[in-house]
Amino acid sequence: MKRIVLAALLAIASSAMPAAVAGPVDVGAFVRKDHFDDIKISPTGEYYAATVRGEDRTGLVIINRAEGKVTAQVSGTRNTVVDDFWWANSERIVASMAEKFGSLDRPLGTGELYAVSADGSKSEMLVGQRLQGSGPGSRIDRKKVERVWADMVNALPNDDRHVVIAVGPFTAEPYTRAERMDVYTGRRVPIARAPVRRANFSTDNRGEVRFAHGAGIDNMSKLYYRNGKGDDWQLISDEGETGLDQRVIGFSADDNTAYLRAEQADGPDAIIALDLSDMSRRQVLRDEVADPARIIYRSRTRIPVGAFFANGKPRTAFIDDDEPEARLYRSLEAAFDGQAVRITSRTTDGNLALLQVFSDRNPGDFYVFDIAAKKADHLLSRREWFDPDGMGEMRPVTFKARDGLSLHGYLTLPNGSGGSSLPMVVMPHGGPFGIQDTWGFDTNAQLLAGAGYAVLQVNFRGSGGFGKAFRAAGAKQWGRAMQDDLTDATRWAIQQGIADSGRICIFGASYGAYASLMGVAKEPGLYRCAAGYVGVYDLPTMHVHGDIQERRSGGTYLKEWVGERDEVAEVSPARLADRIKVPVFLAAGGEDQRTPIKHSEMMERALKKEGVPVETLYYKTEGHGFYKEEHQREFYTQLLAFLSRNLGGDVATTSSGGAAAGD
Repeated sequence: MKRIVLAALLAIASSAMPAAVAGPVDVGAFVRKDHFDDIKISPTGEYYAATVRGEDRTGLVIINRAEGKVTAQVSGTRNTVVDDFWWANSERIVASMAEKFGSLDRPLGTGELYAVSADGSKSEMLVGQRLQGSGPGSRIDRKKVERVWADMVNALPNDDRHVVIAVGPFTAEPYTRAERMDVYTGRRVPIARAPVRRANFSTDNRGEVRFAHGAGIDNMSKLYYRNGKGDDWQLISDEGETGLDQRVIGFSADDNTAYLRAEQADGPDAIIALDLSDMSRRQVLRDEVADPARIIYRSRTRIPVGAFFANGKPRTAFIDDDEPEARLYRSLEAAFDGQAVRITSRTTDGNLALLQVFSDRNPGDFYVFDIAAKKADHLLSRREWFDPDGMGEMRPVTFKARDGLSLHGYLTLPNGSGGSSLPMVVMPHGGPFGIQDTWGFDTNAQLLAGAGYAVLQVNFRGSGGFGKAFRAAGAKQWGRAMQDDLTDATRWAIQQGIADSGRICIFGASYGAYASLMGVAKEPGLYRCAAGYVGVYDLPTMHVHGDIQERRSGGTYLKEWVGERDEVAEVSPARLADRIKVPVFLAAGGEDQRTPIKHSEMMERALKKEGVPVETLYYKTEGHGFYKEEHQREFYTQLLAFLSRNLGGDVATTSSGGAAAGD
């Protein structure tokens, strides 16, 4: 079965997959695409549905389990991805589409929902701006043709015909409405209208819309509740008054209790039970350090029973340890000791579950688990060409910033190293706000560890996963306290004897690229080099160029989280090139809408003016992160060569490197 299903997935992959080769660093193995992104079993267990990456798009395939035959496919045009998908019933899939202009870009929903039957029939758009009517020859057109976006609210597991969706106009700050949609005809019936802009809806177990959560131009969230269909909305939580956000994550089986993820004034978010009879609240689950990273639901319901927490290695905690789901997870975690386990989907009868198992050294395996027999059969792997025993260990680390704030991060060590006096790459994440480095197989960290480097990743203040106060501590701290956290982390690694103080570079993408260039400007004696990938380097320019300010709330975000335009020039690397004394490598794409290539060109000019050695790699047809494998190979080959000249690590194998620089 494994070989049949794997062959089916490989058959529809659109790009060549080279075999791994021996050598210092096989870049080809790291840029080679995963066989798939996500996979879910159908309610009856007859089919798998999986999202599969192509060169510049991600499509959906449906596979018959018994035969291993691809029975249906959904794929969009260049830069489109199937962002998510749901089994609406045992033979009908609904999928949402998004656009992603570059491999690192955040998918932006197009608002289009497609449906396809498992046998490949009745494939059509149900709602979206490009939906066409039946034409002048049709007397009845069940689909409503209008320029709107839509997103899934509830796939209604107990209703084989309908789903609940959110629909809104293409305006910057829309008021949305909830509708019940027929998954075969696309016919939609309005069932609720939001009392707040940019609203997300929450339904109870019967599919009734009970909550709306949204925010206006001020970016202050509001949570509204109604008792039932047709009742008036009541405002029950206003971030503008409390300073804290609350949002619904599910309902109890009897619908008398709603569960909220609630920010706290200090420390991580909590899961709160809201009694809908008297609106009293009680805390039911909270970690001492970390926010809930993912909610665990009772099988095929939206009844929350527990959560994953991502401080250090992922762990699970449950509202009730006697919950059957809790006992199942405990047994699976014991069976796959040392790895993280997640149940991705289950059949309606509860007999079969699809498991995802991963670790810091294992990109991910999928198993079909027979719950009654307690037997797990390996289905396929994301990247079976990697040998986990040859990968580097990722260790959780904790230390204090200069002002006493506790910081958490990860240290990946070269396989077989003693973990001391190593050349090191500090790798700040992108975002930056609300983004979090977590434990698991990190492609960049493993590639660099394979070249002989220790890799340090830090969840600096402003990162997600540690509560609102920690995230808010990063507001207007670009180049200031956020940068100091990275400096303190670097010095911690030196003090611990992990890093050789004379062989440290800093490298990142997007915000991480900013932090890398700002790092060598602010601490010219700490790093030997810096590399920035699709970065932003001039913050005043960020206020007027790029896609953030296209929304009115985007302007609010820039002012409140980055800083006023006239305040941020002093922490812009492109204006601090005279302080940079070490070599720099810059890479960018000409179609990048998030961090336009203009930033990299400005940074390059400023460095050259000051006589700073600078290397560049630009592709005019790439966006926020390179899509094409030959471009990725060239980027990593050049990056490893750059680091090797400055730190002395390994370079890429000749067979892995590759494409000519430029289109």
